[in-house]
Amino acid sequence: MKLASLKGGRDGRLVVVSQDLQRYMIAAMAVPTAETLQAALDDWENTRPALEILAARANAGEGEAFEQADCASPLPRAYQWADGSAYVNHVELVRKARGAEMPDSFWTDPLMYQGGSDSFIGPRENIPMADEAWGIDFEAEIVVVTDDVPMGVSAEDALDHIQLIMLVNDVSLRNLIPGELAKGFGFFQSKPSSAFSPVAVTPDELSDAWRDGKLHLPLLSTLNEVPFGKPDAGVDMTFHFGQLIAHAAKSRPLAAGCIIGSGTISNKLDNGPGKPIEEGGVGYSCIAEIRTIETINDGKPSTLFMQFGDRIRIEMNDANGNSIFGAIDQVVEKYVN
Repeated sequence: MKLASLKGGRDGRLVVVSQDLQRYMIAAMAVPTAETLQAALDDWENTRPALEILAARANAGEGEAFEQADCASPLPRAYQWADGSAYVNHVELVRKARGAEMPDSFWTDPLMYQGGSDSFIGPRENIPMADEAWGIDFEAEIVVVTDDVPMGVSAEDALDHIQLIMLVNDVSLRNLIPGELAKGFGFFQSKPSSAFSPVAVTPDELSDAWRDGKLHLPLLSTLNEVPFGKPDAGVDMTFHFGQLIAHAAKSRPLAAGCIIGSGTISNKLDNGPGKPIEEGGVGYSCIAEIRTIETINDGKPSTLFMQFGDRIRIEMNDANGNSIFGAIDQVVEKYVN
């Protein structure tokens, strides 16, 4: 089943979308109380069966024409957005570039930060930024959405609490990060509003591509119409989503609608740093990683962070080349107060 939120009000209007992303039906037609995705997740055990009936009708050609540009993020705001860093290769590279050693514990205990979840950007909305000097970067990631998760859940049991999967552009302001981390209190200003894919999908939609708490498909990033990254999200993922959820729920329960992120997708090449696509590699899911490799190889980075007018597109296709989640497609624009 595929779900989206059409723009309208703070929390959008929940719709069920056909598998081919061509048709939609309004969720409230079947479940009057499920006007929003959050409302549906709050009573998921009862709302899901009725929504699945709508999905079958949409797949049969019923409903209205679906336009990704009409979508807010599936959850326009959420009670919880916690982003991990499950691809430790990425962490190791970034730390190496700034001369910082990586503790051995990073390979056994997940990194995670609590992001702002009150104002997500729509998947086709521009990214407003006040200053290019902040080091504007995209981060292409996978996220999951949970139902209610009990405190102390095991990594294995946590997998059963994953109800939806999405893509995210976790926007980062790289030049603000060092100053914030130096304070020893984590990210805030350096992590502005994120944008999620037009559509959220249930794990069963992904067939055998979803297994062992990982999504085994390439995540495609295109920067200014040029392929930038195509790493496989199921490769080099040190911590699967069950482990990430268990980490988040170690000392607190997680409410339905909690979003847990994978961190930037990153693949090694021949047990070393990756290479750009044009050099035979799978590229990168953020600009910071290629700048890191440039620093390691050349002593300094040469790739610029995003400038006003730059465009980023993030998408994932199935084995037949069909878009699964729709595309995040955004342009960085000058913010005017």
